[in-house]
Amino acid sequence: MPAPLSMGDGSAISAFLDAQAAEAGAARNTLLAYGRDLRDLSEWLARRGGSLAGLSRETVEDYLAFCDAQGLSRATRARRLSSIRQFTRFALEEGWREDDPAIRISGPGRAKRLPKTLERAEIEAMLAAAPEIGRSPAERARNLCLIELLYATGMRVSELVALPVAACRGDPPVLLIRGKGGKERLVPLTAPARRALAAWLEIRDAPPEGSPLARLTAGRGGRWLFPAPGAAGHMPRQSFGRLLNDIAIAAGVDPARVTPHVIRHAFATHLLEGGADLRSIQTLLGHADLGTTEIYTHVLDERMRELVLNHHPLAQPGVGEAAGD
Repeated sequence: MPAPLSMGDGSAISAFLDAQAAEAGAARNTLLAYGRDLRDLSEWLARRGGSLAGLSRETVEDYLAFCDAQGLSRATRARRLSSIRQFTRFALEEGWREDDPAIRISGPGRAKRLPKTLERAEIEAMLAAAPEIGRSPAERARNLCLIELLYATGMRVSELVALPVAACRGDPPVLLIRGKGGKERLVPLTAPARRALAAWLEIRDAPPEGSPLARLTAGRGGRWLFPAPGAAGHMPRQSFGRLLNDIAIAAGVDPARVTPHVIRHAFATHLLEGGADLRSIQTLLGHADLGTTEIYTHVLDERMRELVLNHHPLAQPGVGEAAGD
């Protein structure tokens, strides 16, 4: 049976979670993870006669070693250290302690998996194929608008399908997107995306009387850019995933390689290749932590490596030998 959470630890964790929710806008799942991780640490400390108030660098390292011995994955141990770091930083800022014992601890880190992405030519082929997919001019205009907006902004699919139509009127040069934790960000629209948006709005706002689209916009779908039947009133993420599958097939791209998240990765990767800085990409993607965005540097590093190995004259077989003869 786990040791009971001390009143001091319980109050400190509650205050920390309240602050994360109110000031940092942390999502519910993030708060739940923080709470679980800190409670586990508190229970481990209690079994040793300690508490969060007496946390030291050595204690944190001992706890991480304990987690390792328990067989917890590297990702889980990295997440627990992250939770501890957030808590000790908060304790320092609140004046509960005079130092941050976790700030210089190097954790196990997460296994870096390169995000899957698509080449620019593949994206261009999909954009060209999108207007051909659909049973009516309205569907085809909608489908082009969907993929143009996704690639132009790097939005999450949940953000894309739930775009309020009020935020998209008036040929906006930028869109206001509400992301995770209710955080808002502005993303610019490309000229093709603005044209596709305008074309879709023209059809969406003046559907033939009695048509399915007219019924959707007259009902609960009226507030959404992409109305659809169903409780939410807007297009479900799964429907957009199936649409991308059809567009990929029409474009000659392996549909197994195409998901909304892959398009988001392509947006970020292509920006980085074009010279954008990581801070700008972080803002556009809505990442709370720059460390999340840094994964794209690995994509670019790998591409640069392939470029050198495939195209540098000294990397070609036989070139070095010939030069030395």
